[in-house]
Amino acid sequence: MVSVNVMAIVILSRGKCGLSTCTTRYLVAMAAADLMVINTAVILSDLNKYYFPVNFLDIAPVCRVIRILRRSATECSVWFTVTFTFDRSVAICFQNLRTKYCTGKTATVVLATTGVLLCLKNVPHYFTSIPGEIVDGVAWGCFSNPRYFTDPGWVAVRWFERVLTPFLPFVVVLFLNALTVRHILVSSRVRKGLRGQSKDQTSNDPELESRRRSVVLLFTLSGSFILLWLPYVAEFIYTQIRGSRADDSDSDKILARVRYWLRNVSCCTNTFIYAATQSKFREQLKTAVKYPVTWAPLTQRLRTNSPIAISRTSNQLQLLISPVLVIPGSPDP
Repeated sequence: MVSVNVMAIVILSRGKCGLSTCTTRYLVAMAAADLMVINTAVILSDLNKYYFPVNFLDIAPVCRVIRILRRSATECSVWFTVTFTFDRSVAICFQNLRTKYCTGKTATVVLATTGVLLCLKNVPHYFTSIPGEIVDGVAWGCFSNPRYFTDPGWVAVRWFERVLTPFLPFVVVLFLNALTVRHILVSSRVRKGLRGQSKDQTSNDPELESRRRSVVLLFTLSGSFILLWLPYVAEFIYTQIRGSRADDSDSDKILARVRYWLRNVSCCTNTFIYAATQSKFREQLKTAVKYPVTWAPLTQRLRTNSPIAISRTSNQLQLLISPVLVIPGSPDP
């Protein structure tokens, strides 16, 4: 999962996937947030407890920091998806705002502001845990303070956080997708009418084709987010209707683990979505995968002392690298 997200960050950062600057920055930020979730929630938490039961990561202050980073990374991953969905909805549905809002500078400001606010929001959680034991004056472990579940102030904070992530993003993404679909259906009928087409005729409309690619990327990313976070939202709604949390039965524990792992899976699916929906991303990915295989024979031949061999190998090396360095791309809508 780590290598998948790192590969996506490297390929997207090069800006040769035919995507606009703002879209690229949103996708890079989403991949970076997903990578942080994997590092904090899977590697530093789950795998650490399973393979290294006792180590320096279990010292109370370190454990508390990891918990804050895990919460912040998860919320950033969710809200970066929301900001990307909003950006694409503006680009498709509101042409007047498109030139002002859908820019690289705006994307940077939105992502930075969202990330900073979410991190600051989670800082108080450093004080919601207590150490499990103290050995030789060193506090080990971090467990939730019982007052965190009973104090009215913290109960309100917990309810607000459950609404903030993921219930509100879930509703916002659904609303934006519905708005986008409605706009696409209306504009498609208008364009076909202006072009004098009947429903039985087909044509090559470059505007509709470009918009189709953008919509496919938007709907696959947001659709994956909706499906994988649906159990969390369903559990939140069920809890609000029932008025209490689920019982600690075996089935409830299994469902909790399923929700947790589906959330983690959502952090490693975006790269596969890029590869499935973006042809230029696939080209860059193939080039990156083939690079170590094609580079080794060339470097071996460069070690020979023959000037002719060096000249031929240099020409082959130039032909190999040039497609990677120059790949035409056009901004998406």
